[in-house]
Amino acid sequence: MNADPCTPGRAREEGWGVASDAGPAHRSVAEVRSDSSSQPAPQVVLVGRAMATFRLALIQLQISSIKSDNVTRACSFIREAATQGAKIVSLPECFNSPYGTKYFPEYAEKIPGESTQKLSEVAKECSIYLIGGSIPEEDAGKLYNTCAVFGPDGTLLAKYRKIHLFDIDVPGKITFQESETLSPGDSFSTFDTRCQLLVYPGAFNLTTGPAHWELLQRSRAVDNQVYVATASPARDDKASYVAWGHSTVVNPWGEVLAKAGTEEAIVYSDIDLKKLAEIRQQMPVFRQKRSDLYAVEMKKP
Repeated sequence: MNADPCTPGRAREEGWGVASDAGPAHRSVAEVRSDSSSQPAPQVVLVGRAMATFRLALIQLQISSIKSDNVTRACSFIREAATQGAKIVSLPECFNSPYGTKYFPEYAEKIPGESTQKLSEVAKECSIYLIGGSIPEEDAGKLYNTCAVFGPDGTLLAKYRKIHLFDIDVPGKITFQESETLSPGDSFSTFDTRCQLLVYPGAFNLTTGPAHWELLQRSRAVDNQVYVATASPARDDKASYVAWGHSTVVNPWGEVLAKAGTEEAIVYSDIDLKKLAEIRQQMPVFRQKRSDLYAVEMKKP
């Protein structure tokens, strides 16, 4: 997949997003595009308090064809990240399954289910906030690309079904259509101006990766004055869909703080919300927002 960093309040064609919001009292919040037929409105999830600085870890996992191995190894890396002081950990997109339309039906499961239960347990064991990348989810005969977020007590805080599916056809390079097997989610969360960290589990490819991966992250970081992090699978040149890799963390000034290569790795970055506040004070772009001229409208209540 090609999970495309997007502007707060609207999603691009492959958008994922999790936001950490420190607010005026350095309160941290994860705001996830939730998806629930009974609660379709945006869902805000408290992530903790007094987190002016914290360590973020992105797990660039090598995905195999064996689901149980993927889940076991993901949990092992999560534990390693926690021992290194990470308070928020993210897995990549489709962490328990090869990324491909032919694999989604075979690997799909319910949420809660086998994979998400393991994530719940390891989040509680390590007392961390865990962004569970995504997995193919089956519900009522439909398949979704779904991200689950867990709190330090193992609670499922939020679930987001990808709204904008990734279809691409670049002659001579790549043709791929998520919409062949997946259904889009039907609700989302918008990000308000307090948002300070956006985390995107994603899997750009060898066509979109070199062209757009870092460009989009740095652009979203600068124009929204936020930290942006992207968690990709490790590259497997033998896979039917070859991920770009290069999981990355960018600061609100557009500087790359940490970046993986193509191999399996854990990327760490210490997120400094005081630095973010300084940048917003130096360039107060949100105070120039013209609410009298434009606004983001959520059409589904």
